Amino acid sequence: METNRSKFIRTLFPIVPRVFPFRRGVRIALRTAHIFTSGVLLGGYIFNEPTTVLEPWLWYSVITGLLLFAIDLYATLVILFELHAIAVIVKIILLALVFVVWEYRVSLLIFILVIGAITSHMPGRFRHKLVLFRSRFAEYPRRV
Repeated sequence: METNRSKFIRTLFPIVPRVFPFRRGVRIALRTAHIFTSGVLLGGYIFNEPTTVLEPWLWYSVITGLLLFAIDLYATLVILFELHAIAVIVKIILLALVFVVWEYRVSLLIFILVIGAITSHMPGRFRHKLVLFRSRFAEYPRRV
């Protein structure tokens, strides 16, 4: 008989990642919105726009980014151990640092952009490489 723990683990880490209707279209729309809002935010800081003007763009950028990440997490939590997800977590930490070291906000946002561009465009075999727990999740498919 299957234990509740193993059922719980299979729910969090399904062998076949979960999908939902129009997933690809939703991801394309969110990614487009994320790139747009992040670009406005970075450009605004580069050109010294007031923080009050840029605050909504920060929230749009954060929300679209988190929604993209949530879609990946919905498929399977295995992605948390992939290079791409680790890069997302690093970007979130760097974004939080903007508020700690405000004078470096432009440099930090550029660094976040560079990390995102590199990890989004590197070959899938690197982007989706399991960095942690490789032996545990070796049987999992690459992506959906």
